[in-house]
Amino acid sequence: MRLNLGCGGKKYPDWINVDKFPTCSPDQVVDLEQFPWPWPDNSVDEVRMFHVLEHLGAQTEIYLRIIQELYRVCRDNAVIHIIVPHPRHDDFLNDPTHVRVVTPGSFSLFSQAKNREWLAKGMSNTPLALYLELDFAVETESYLLEEPWGKLFEQKKLPLADLGQAIRLYGNVIKQFEFTLRAIKPAGRAVAAAASQAVEASLVPSEATAEASALRSENA
Repeated sequence: MRLNLGCGGKKYPDWINVDKFPTCSPDQVVDLEQFPWPWPDNSVDEVRMFHVLEHLGAQTEIYLRIIQELYRVCRDNAVIHIIVPHPRHDDFLNDPTHVRVVTPGSFSLFSQAKNREWLAKGMSNTPLALYLELDFAVETESYLLEEPWGKLFEQKKLPLADLGQAIRLYGNVIKQFEFTLRAIKPAGRAVAAAASQAVEASLVPSEATAEASALRSENA
């Protein structure tokens, strides 16, 4: 089963297109803030949440329950594709229904491998994957640059260091973040392997270039 959650008007063939608003004419009308979700445990192979998470979970307990339900319905190795607006972009700020900031660091909290690494180092990061008994691996992280930043960077008219500084200092530089997660079941299964051969997900422009590799370590 493949779920396109919060589909709005963007529907995909061979997916179950889901939205809370019947006016969108989804395949299933589901409020993702009502629990439990209507799909069985371990039944979903792939999920799309494109510009959805920022609309959900204004209350922390609701947001965490959404992550728990996502994990529950996913099979082992299910793939989750997520796109969210950058919290310092006008797309995020202008919409009163945007209630949840989602950043690249957000999903590391739901990785048991990262949680155990933090605990071993005595770090103060909240080990939510251990508390909630779930486990997601972050496989890819990238971002889409707003114009004119994207074109200037593509045309090599914007030095990499200057782009990195602009990202840190200004709004409306990054338009959106894009993530790929993978569900790990049972939770913690990959902890031992991850500890020995983990590859950090790198935050890079969506249209990555060889030059962008230097920016990964600066802005991940």
